[in-house]
Amino acid sequence: MKVSPYFEELKSAYDAELDDLMTDSAGHDVLARRLEAKRSQVGQLLPMIECNPEMVAVAFHGGFSFANPAVMTDLAAREPEDLPAWQALLSSVSLEPWAAELARVVLKAAHGEHFLVVTACLEFLRRPSATSLGEGVQPQPPDGRGVDDDDDADLDVDLEEAGADWLSEQGFERKDRFSGDY
Repeated sequence: MKVSPYFEELKSAYDAELDDLMTDSAGHDVLARRLEAKRSQVGQLLPMIECNPEMVAVAFHGGFSFANPAVMTDLAAREPEDLPAWQALLSSVSLEPWAAELARVVLKAAHGEHFLVVTACLEFLRRPSATSLGEGVQPQPPDGRGVDDDDDADLDVDLEEAGADWLSEQGFERKDRFSGDY
């Protein structure tokens, strides 16, 4: 998957922010408690959504589902000025009820829509399935065996091409021919 320099840098900061929240000084897992605290502070953190979006975006961690990975893959390759409106993305993403409530708060801010698009992309990029294959799809070797971790080194599959083929079979336009308009 091609990731724009913007999202590459922002994802690194987002990952670091989540890592910071994960454990306390004694090494105990405190992520859930710290995320809950961030979620309760979203209204106060809104001034940061433009200059440090990763610090607020973590409040949405685990709150997105992605119905159209191809759209998200395309989104990850874009620079901030080329991102679609939040409303255009709603057919490709859904929010958990608690995240939808946070989104209502964020949408009241001047840059709230842009922030939600960025946040959705950051969450998509953190998913282990954030590849051009889409979610939950495993490449299959020619002999029909399932992919086994031990066999990965022997598997000579171009995942980008396999993902594009699979998406094409599902009725999506191929990434190299995708216009990018929603």
